Amino acid sequence: MALATRTDRRPSMTRTLWDSTVGKKTIMAVTGLVMLGYLVAHMVGNLKIFFGPGEFDGYAHWLRTMGEPVLHYEWALWLVRVGLVAAVVLHGVSAYQLSRRDIKARPAKYVHKKPRASYATRTMRWGGIILALFIVWHILDLTTGTVHTSFEAGHPYQNVIDTFSTWYGNVIYIVAVLAMGLHVQHGFWSAAQTLGVGNATRDRILKTLANLLAAVLTVGFISVPVAVMTGVVS
Repeated sequence: MALATRTDRRPSMTRTLWDSTVGKKTIMAVTGLVMLGYLVAHMVGNLKIFFGPGEFDGYAHWLRTMGEPVLHYEWALWLVRVGLVAAVVLHGVSAYQLSRRDIKARPAKYVHKKPRASYATRTMRWGGIILALFIVWHILDLTTGTVHTSFEAGHPYQNVIDTFSTWYGNVIYIVAVLAMGLHVQHGFWSAAQTLGVGNATRDRILKTLANLLAAVLTVGFISVPVAVMTGVVS
């Protein structure tokens, strides 16, 4: 009996964090902020398309050579990709498990109706699904060229022009960007609450910042397909 007792193991701190509701919300908040930082950097990079093919293609080349000579060609880019994929997976799995946990905790409908939530709050789940599907499409379109009929490796400027010269390329991208804007609007404020940044005096500032971030990212990303469609970028 004594030997059996000694072999009992307590769950690790990582496992305990992952299994708890607070832990999952914290993981969602942190990974959400990581993805938000990536979105800001990605938007800034996208806007280089307004400076011509030389600037845009040069930026795409720099992404593959950053870190040299300490790191080999594309190593830094792959580190970013792996980190981003990990953040997306942890964020999505945490969101799904929290949703299932919430449903199990409240199997019956409320007797009294809850106050109507904001549109962004009510569409967080579907927005996340739309974004997950878009990420797959976006990679197959502009990274691997699998679904891009005229893809040219090493010519990102022309690949972007080709994508946004099709009606379906514009529709897919714009719908995903709008879903992203709503996701950021609610997610940023929610992450601040989870991490204990928000309080009664800061809530208004945080909500304003969330709205501003969502608006800037939405306009910034949508400006590229709109510029191609209107001939500003060609």
